[in-house]
Amino acid sequence: MTALAIALAAFIGTHFLLSHPLRDPLAGKMGAGGFRGFYSLVAFATLGWAIWAYRDLGRQAPLWVATQWVWIVGAMLMWVASVLLIGSFFGNPALPGAPRQERPQGVLAITRHPMMWSFAIWALVHAVVIATPKALLLDGGIAFLALAGALGQDRKKRRMHGDKWMAWVDQTHFVPFARGLANPGPKALIGGTLLFLLATWLHPMGAGLWR
Repeated sequence: MTALAIALAAFIGTHFLLSHPLRDPLAGKMGAGGFRGFYSLVAFATLGWAIWAYRDLGRQAPLWVATQWVWIVGAMLMWVASVLLIGSFFGNPALPGAPRQERPQGVLAITRHPMMWSFAIWALVHAVVIATPKALLLDGGIAFLALAGALGQDRKKRRMHGDKWMAWVDQTHFVPFARGLANPGPKALIGGTLLFLLATWLHPMGAGLWR
């Protein structure tokens, strides 16, 4: 568990360092493409270290047993996460560049950080369903990184784009569905549903409609 905690600290810490204080100095020396490659290499290396430490712990007894209702609610949340993830690739201002939409559309009307929330929901659902100490640690770390990273993006975009970004923020919400229900759009809905069905079909434990 100590090795897993250290690996997670490296994974989370390097993400924050490379996303904020070290980003501009390193990008200036490496160039935009070189920095993206270095960032990806560090991310994959530290995540791989965390996964190795997780698997090295072997089997653990769960702290609680997830009921059938927990599995059902978890499956519904995973479907929402899949829709958010697919929809996040269409006009998302949280990706590099200025806002591309005058008004939020699709999943961006649900939350201005659909990709980050998809990761957080995925992690939290797995933590509750698996419920082993190592799962709570790994998935909790991933959820923390996703949501803290989303807050960091808000601060950075406000600094970079000022009033233009704040005008966007005034039309969106950080928390999904906090402004009510919204239509994610056909691309997100169809693509997310297909992703959910495929991922649960390939899942090592029976999940979703295949359970």
